[in-house]
Amino acid sequence: MTPLIDVSLVLVVILMVATPMAFQSGITVNAATATGRAAQAKPEVERVELIVRANGMVAVNNAEVPRDKLGPALNLLLKSGGDPLVVVRCEDEVAHGQFVSVLDEAKALGASRLAVGGD
Repeated sequence: MTPLIDVSLVLVVILMVATPMAFQSGITVNAATATGRAAQAKPEVERVELIVRANGMVAVNNAEVPRDKLGPALNLLLKSGGDPLVVVRCEDEVAHGQFVSVLDEAKALGASRLAVGGD
């Protein structure tokens, strides 16, 4: 009779420990309120791709701009809203200094998320 009581008490302790864990949720969900209003549609750029070309041009989202005009073109995209990821790539013939100067200019214009891409 004693082993049966021991097993029963162990099962009760296991159930007492496991029951609170079953009612805890690991994911919190914020329910919508009835008084919420619709968000205004605002164009947001999620990703900006820069490709440094060997001929001195830079492709900004597939639009070719001269290297000296990169600042205004990139500034327009960075200030359009959000915090876009700026991916910088280059052709094989591009000098390291040119590539780094494009990275520096993007950082100076406010790009906080930079990535270096390869082919």
